[in-house]
Amino acid sequence: MAAAATSSSASASPLLLPSGPRQASSSRAWLHGGGASRSRAPCCCKATGGGSAAKCGAADDLTTSGGSSTRRGMLGVALGASALGLAAFDAVAAGLPPEEKPKLCDAACESELENVPMVTTESGLQYKDIKVGEGPSPPIGFQVAANYVAMVPNGQIFDSSLEKGQPYIFRVGSGQVIQGLDEGILSMKVGGLRRLYIPGPLAFPKGLTSAPGRPRVPPSSPVVFDVNLLYIPGLDDE
Repeated sequence: MAAAATSSSASASPLLLPSGPRQASSSRAWLHGGGASRSRAPCCCKATGGGSAAKCGAADDLTTSGGSSTRRGMLGVALGASALGLAAFDAVAAGLPPEEKPKLCDAACESELENVPMVTTESGLQYKDIKVGEGPSPPIGFQVAANYVAMVPNGQIFDSSLEKGQPYIFRVGSGQVIQGLDEGILSMKVGGLRRLYIPGPLAFPKGLTSAPGRPRVPPSSPVVFDVNLLYIPGLDDE
């Protein structure tokens, strides 16, 4: 069954988009010439043939009315944050010392993680389930809403949805994010928290340059992602 697709206002993170050639990946005009503008097309949009664009994420599915304290309501509020507010949040978070940046796995979690068994896939991706979710797993082609913290192997954070103040939305199995993240989230369940150990070939082929508060990621070098799968728009409502 195909996921429902309506208009979305979710913003993209250029750091999660593939930075080198890969299969089933189309060029994205908003990555050229516009820098890191938050007005670029959302991450869940993808160009189609005939000069048209595929419909984007499910904003209607993510927003609720009133003061609902449910996960879905909180997610809708997060996705409705203004670009100005997000930019200010980024500026503050970028200046925080590494030990003060928000994380999905704190010191106690890190200690417990040592006893969690490692799973290795055929591609070379490795992961540990910090918490196994109780919801559904995302079918290929569906959108997912997730929080993530991306790190180099020494633990320095180079990207994080927590610093942006909103979950990240993308369509799994569509080449919209690096291969290791795409593969790693497919076998997760909603509510789960997983640490992904992504090998270089499944990460950033061209690497990422350093920036204030962000370390450099060398080309095709391993990275580590902590991922919390929050919601699958169009699936949880069925």
